[in-house]
Amino acid sequence: MTALALRDNELGGILARYSTHHTSPEQLPLLYAEFHCTLAPGGLLPAGHAEDDEYLRLRPTQAYGGHPVSYESHLLPAERIAEQLSRAGLVITTRLVQEPDEGARRTVATFLARKLERPSRHSGCHVPEPGGVFMSNRPTGQRTWRRRSTP
Repeated sequence: MTALALRDNELGGILARYSTHHTSPEQLPLLYAEFHCTLAPGGLLPAGHAEDDEYLRLRPTQAYGGHPVSYESHLLPAERIAEQLSRAGLVITTRLVQEPDEGARRTVATFLARKLERPSRHSGCHVPEPGGVFMSNRPTGQRTWRRRSTP
């Protein structure tokens, strides 16, 4: 998801329901910036994410039915997810926080974000982040992430 083989402004929507929580928090700015670049102006991003009050990293060893698994899941506060979506240039139009029902263990934060119809003067696919620079190579549409070296 951090390097989609698509051109800039190509998609009318991206569904990211329960798919980004496997991405480490350090990589989420890159992922959301990639979504922003790939979405056409006015494009929508419905995104759902199980959340926690503080950052929580899970490493389950068993799935449903006791099957062995090996993966990570990163639960973040809804405010942190909203902040990262906004930093990537996406506008949150709807936020739904669903408290856990009886038997459920986690709160779920669901966002509907969109890319602006009219580009701002800072639009495009360059999203600076602390400690790094997100760059777009316009002719190929391929994007790369480069860390800045610290002095």
